[in-house]
Amino acid sequence: MDACSLYDAVIVARSRSPQYAGTAKAETARAQGTNPLCGDRVRLSLCEERDGIRDLRHETRGCAICIASTDLMAETVMGRTKADALELARRFTDMLNSQSSAADLDDEAGLPGALQAFLPLKTHRSRLRCATLPWTALGEALKHD
Repeated sequence: MDACSLYDAVIVARSRSPQYAGTAKAETARAQGTNPLCGDRVRLSLCEERDGIRDLRHETRGCAICIASTDLMAETVMGRTKADALELARRFTDMLNSQSSAADLDDEAGLPGALQAFLPLKTHRSRLRCATLPWTALGEALKHD
C-alpha cells in the first residue's frame, strides 16, 4: 500500500472485525470520548491491576479510523503498566501531530508496527481526531489513583 493511502489494510480489517469489542470483565475503570464533528463515540472499559492493564474492551461507533485505532490501542496496551500505556498514548499523538514526514517518523516513533498504519493521516489533518480520540479516552480512564 502506498504511503498516501488513508485506509491501510490493517485499518480496514480492524474496523470491520474488531477483536476487543465489548466490556471488560471485572471492570475497574471506564471512560468515553466523542468527536461531535464526525460523530465518533468511544466507550472504554478496562480492568487494571497493580501490575498493569489486564483487560481493555471498547464499544466504538464511528468511522473506520476510529474503530481501528481503538481496537489496536486495546491490543497494544493490554499487559502494560499504566505509565507505559500513557507514554504510548503520548508517542502516538506526537507521531500524528509532528511536522516530520511520515518517512522520517517510521523508525523514530518507536511504536508497534500496527500503530504506524496511521502515519498517512498526517496528510489528512481533519482525520487526526478520529485516530486520537480513543487514546484521549484511555488517558481519562487511567487518571484515577
